[in-house]
Amino acid sequence: MLISQVSQLSGTPAATIKYYVRAGLLHAGTRHGENRTSYDESHVERLRLIRAMLEVGRLSVTSTAAVLAALDDTSKPIAETFEVAQNALARDAVADVSEPSPESIARADAVVERAGWLHCGDNVGRRILAQTIDGFAKAGHPPTDEYLDRYAAAAGLVADADLDAVGAIADDSERTELMVVGTVLGDALSVGLRRIAQAARTADRNL
Repeated sequence: MLISQVSQLSGTPAATIKYYVRAGLLHAGTRHGENRTSYDESHVERLRLIRAMLEVGRLSVTSTAAVLAALDDTSKPIAETFEVAQNALARDAVADVSEPSPESIARADAVVERAGWLHCGDNVGRRILAQTIDGFAKAGHPPTDEYLDRYAAAAGLVADADLDAVGAIADDSERTELMVVGTVLGDALSVGLRRIAQAARTADRNL
C-alpha cells in the first residue's frame, strides 16, 4: 500500500510517518525505483503501537524507541523486556524529581516487606514509591502506613490482572507485546479509573 493509505488507516499524517522512520521507531517501507515506496499491514500495526506509547502512555520518542527495540529483540526474556518498559516509564515520570531521602527509601522497603513481595531486587518502582512518599511529606501530608498498605494491596490486584491477561496469550511475541503495552498504558488506565472511582465514592459518602 502507499503511504497515503497507511496514513488513512493509522490516523497518522504522512510527514509524521516519515519522521518515525527517520527516528528509528518505524521500519522503512520497500522502495520501488526512486519515487515509490510500498508499505504493508505491519506498518499500520506498528504505527498504532507507537501512537499509543507517545500519546496515551506519554513516553518520549527516545523512551519509545528503547521499548520498541526491546520488543523487537526476540532473544530477550520477557522479564527483561518488561524491565525496559518499566524503566522507560520511570525516566519520563520522575526525571525532574529529586532523589528520595533515606527515610523514604526505608519506608518504601517496609511497605514491600509488609506486602510480602519477594524477588523485587532494586526495581525502579522502589525509587518512585520513595519519591512519592517524600512528595507527600513536603506537601505537609505524610502518608500513614495504613494508607500505603492499602495502595499496595490495590497494586497487587492490578499486577495480577496484568499477568493473568498476559498468561492467557499463547504466542510468545504477542505475550511480550501485551506485557510492554500494558506497562506503558496501564498507568494511564489506572489514573482514569481512579478519577472515576474517586468521584463515585465521594458521591456515595456525601462528601
